[in-house]
Amino acid sequence: MSSMQIQQVLAEMRALQARAAGGPADTAPTGGAPAADFASLMKSSVDHIATMQNQASSLAQAYESGDKSVDLSKVMLEVQKADLAFRAMTQVRNKLLDAYTQVMNMSV
Repeated sequence: MSSMQIQQVLAEMRALQARAAGGPADTAPTGGAPAADFASLMKSSVDHIATMQNQASSLAQAYESGDKSVDLSKVMLEVQKADLAFRAMTQVRNKLLDAYTQVMNMSV
């Protein structure tokens, strides 16, 4: 993996972190209110992960069918990135469900 690819992945992770934290890229010019609500942020994240998985799957199928333009290291890298993103999304889902359960069990 080249340093350019590493920098690209790091930049993407920082952008996602800034979006999740409601950073400057996610604020509207009218008083700093978030431009996107939580549901749309989650939907876009899930859609992005689904796209990553579909791309990894298509690359793997192309390699398995003997396409000479597809490199094994690229296939493995894309599959690992999609897997890591899916596992991270699963952990976020688990934390959200845990938080929801705790809030629902609070006595008022």
